[in-house]
Amino acid sequence: MLGKVVHEFEETAIAVMLGLMTLLTFVNVIMRYVFNSMVIWGLEVVLVLFAWLVLFGVAYAFKVTANLGVDAIISVVSPRTRYLLALLSAACCLAYALLIAKGAWDYWAPFAGLQQTTGHWFPTGFDANTRDRAFFETDQVPMLEWLRWLEDAINQGEAYSKMPRMIPYMILPIAAALMLFRIIQVTIRIVKGEQHSMIVSHEVEDALDEIAKNRREEV
Repeated sequence: MLGKVVHEFEETAIAVMLGLMTLLTFVNVIMRYVFNSMVIWGLEVVLVLFAWLVLFGVAYAFKVTANLGVDAIISVVSPRTRYLLALLSAACCLAYALLIAKGAWDYWAPFAGLQQTTGHWFPTGFDANTRDRAFFETDQVPMLEWLRWLEDAINQGEAYSKMPRMIPYMILPIAAALMLFRIIQVTIRIVKGEQHSMIVSHEVEDALDEIAKNRREEV
């Protein structure tokens, strides 16, 4: 159930971001070359959406096993050794995802008026001395009226003239959590023997040929 909800959330978010990027870019091109004007905050929003799309894509790649890698070694070892190597790879990815999640939270938290974590590698608590950065704003993106509640919630009642940076930076902990969730799913599949590695193929050409074959079959 949780996997289905996350799946629908990811695909909907990716579709919305692609649509908004295309729409904003199209509108700005028309306004610039036809009306000699532009949506001044459009470029910054497109850049933010592109960054969001990339970070969402990292988690989504784990879901669809779209990560490319080299399997020259694991393809020549015994099934038992291949299984152990897959588990080792999954463990390394889990450790990496946990580090990314800590770093993502620690970077975003001050902009949301929250505390960073303590601990050099993994969180051991929360740092009460975290410097509050909730007053930081984006350069050009206007503040939306329905987000004014953030002024009392994280900015000590001070009004925002532009959107607070905690909004665009929010993708960092979200994407890190999604990546960790997807890696846990892959690890479980490897343990159960339903998947044999973290990667899709040892050569880019193999993956592209498979995609082309699937498209031909669909046609």
